[in-house]
Amino acid sequence: GVDLEVRRGEVVAILGPNGAGKTTLISILLGLRRPTAGTVTLFGGAPDDPTTKARVGAMLQESGVPGTLTVAELIDLFRGYYPAPRQRADLLAVAGLDEFADRRVRNLSGGQRQRLYVALALAGDPDVVFLDEPTTGMDVESRRRFWDVIGALAAEGRTILFATHLLEEADALATRIVVIDRGRIVRDGTPAEI
Repeated sequence: GVDLEVRRGEVVAILGPNGAGKTTLISILLGLRRPTAGTVTLFGGAPDDPTTKARVGAMLQESGVPGTLTVAELIDLFRGYYPAPRQRADLLAVAGLDEFADRRVRNLSGGQRQRLYVALALAGDPDVVFLDEPTTGMDVESRRRFWDVIGALAAEGRTILFATHLLEEADALATRIVVIDRGRIVRDGTPAEI
C-alpha cells in the first residue's frame, strides 16, 4: 500500500500511530526487510547493494553498539565502513559530543547516546539519511541542536527521511509529510497542506 517517490534534497517526515508501518517502511528502504509485494529502488538500484549502502546513513529505533568503546573509537569504527567518511572532529561537533570523545559509550546518558547515533548515521557522509524516531530521549536543547543538524544537511542537498510522533518536529523540519496508517499512505503533502 505504499507508493512513494522521494526527490533529492527533500526532508520527508513519516507520521502515523504505533504499528502503522513507519519502521517497517524504513527497514525495507534500507534493504533490511524484503517487501511483500512490489519493488523498491534507491538511487536506481537495490537497497541492499553495497554501492547503494555506501551512500546511505541510518539511525534506527533499536541501536546496539559496544559500550566498552569510547565515543571516538566507535565513530572511527563506523567511519572505517565507508569509502569517503566525514572527519571525526566534524561528527563530534555536529552531535555536540566534543567533550565526550574519550567517554565510554556505556557511560553516556540516553540523550547523549541518541546524539552519538546521529553522528554514526552521518559517518559515511551519506546522500540520504534515514532516521527512525531520532529525538527520543533527547532533552529540549539536544532536540533543537538535532533540528539544526537536519536543516544544515538539507541545505547541503542531502535527502532525509525520518519517522516521528512529534507533530512539532515534522512541522519544523519537513518539506513534506507522509502519513501512514495500517501500512498504507493516507496523506502526502506539505506541512501546511497536512
